[in-house]
Amino acid sequence: MSKKVLAYDVTLRDGTQGEGVSFSIEDKIRVSHKIDELGVAYIEGGWPGSNDRDEGFFKAVQKETYNSSKIVAFGSTRRVNNSCDDDLNIQSLLSANTSVVTIVGKTWDFHVTEALGITNEENLELISDTIQYLSKRADEVFFDAEHFFDGFKANKKYATQCIKSALNAGAKGVVLCDTNGGSTPWEISEIVSKIRKIDTKSILGIHTHNDSDLGVANALQAVLSGANQVQGTINGYGERCGNANLCSIIANLNLKMGINCIADANLRKLYEVSNYINDLANLPKNNKLPFVGKSAFAHKGGIHVSAVVKNNLTYEHIEPTVVGNSRRILISDLSGKSNVRYKLEELNIDGITDEDISKIVNELKTLENQGYEFEGVDASFELLAKRISGGYKPKIELIESEINTRQIVPSTKSMARVKIKINNETIENTATGLGPVNALDIALRGALMKYYPHLNDIELTDYKVRVVTGSKGTESLVRVIMESTDGENTWSTIGVSRDIVEASWKALIDSIEYKLISQSS
Repeated sequence: MSKKVLAYDVTLRDGTQGEGVSFSIEDKIRVSHKIDELGVAYIEGGWPGSNDRDEGFFKAVQKETYNSSKIVAFGSTRRVNNSCDDDLNIQSLLSANTSVVTIVGKTWDFHVTEALGITNEENLELISDTIQYLSKRADEVFFDAEHFFDGFKANKKYATQCIKSALNAGAKGVVLCDTNGGSTPWEISEIVSKIRKIDTKSILGIHTHNDSDLGVANALQAVLSGANQVQGTINGYGERCGNANLCSIIANLNLKMGINCIADANLRKLYEVSNYINDLANLPKNNKLPFVGKSAFAHKGGIHVSAVVKNNLTYEHIEPTVVGNSRRILISDLSGKSNVRYKLEELNIDGITDEDISKIVNELKTLENQGYEFEGVDASFELLAKRISGGYKPKIELIESEINTRQIVPSTKSMARVKIKINNETIENTATGLGPVNALDIALRGALMKYYPHLNDIELTDYKVRVVTGSKGTESLVRVIMESTDGENTWSTIGVSRDIVEASWKALIDSIEYKLISQSS
């Protein structure tokens, strides 16, 4: 299919209306450049008439240069009793000094009478006057037909009149919005097809929300039915359940439908762009996102892994690298020899026999039954594999430890004493810290300084505790996962016990042992 579809990103406007999403002016500039790298045709920067931050963005963005994208200012039709010359919203759009402007207007008669409190005819005048005014002052003007599908289902004639008014007034294109996200693909198909017949030359856009979990499907169906502009947000950010995920839309258009949305070479940037913007938004990563999620190409079941190793198409719908992602083989009690063999190769662990692999599989199943989980703790897995194969013997032997915690408002001080054996020498050390785990960490490292001073480079970057079996209250098994770094590398380890301190000790010892074997290898 040779059809060209223009990608239109609304992350910086509609996306920021999502719960927990907020970008500074500087962040918005960074996001816009990252989206530009994808080759997206339009980037909606915000609503300059609504808040100081968006006004600041449009002032700042005038100093920026973009290779692929046009920056768009967004606003609404003029107010009922204002002329365009006197309307602050309209004038703020002109002040934004963008070559492209998008105007949102009512197309559902219910909203016209209930929300605006005007007649249907007056609303048509708002649309026409605003579009006509701006089309003389901007290179491109788009009309966002708000609640269009609900409006069309309620009053087909009037909703269509709104579209015609915008086009007749000079709009370069109209965008059909499923604002409440309640439409279905078959409704989208029927309605978009009818609107496409009204004007076959102008740009026809689609803007969908994900309230029925159909945002992407509806957008793709609209394209099949005649739309040639598609709107969405990176990672599906947006109000309520979010907007249609532009990452998924782009990938499906290019890879599944043969429709040129962005350059195929730019598809490899999808994963990077998704994660970059997610980090700027400071949101937890959604690993389950199609195409760009960390789990999108993660395999756990032994049968699956065995097949994927032979031919990835057995359980992958595309090659992960096409969208910049990568394959991950997970280790768990569901693992077979293929999982373990793949993971060993991934971690560059040599010298493991088939007999050892069988032992590793059995040990994994035993430990996972005890509450361990090896999916994201490659360091602990590596230690386990090397211990079973004889490639590793623990350097640190705990003889005894003691923890004392004293609560002194407003803080809690803990004292830890450890007695360990290393290189046939018994070493004892005591330290205080903010809580028992911190005290234990300091005491252990202090005991090791004589032989391993470089352990001071290690920092704990994440510490997660989860109750594994909650039926026994405070006697339940707890799982501790630690993430550590030495400034160059990052690794994760695990410990499980009914005692949270002991579980922490196990994860802590693994972290240090891993650093020691990495240093020596």
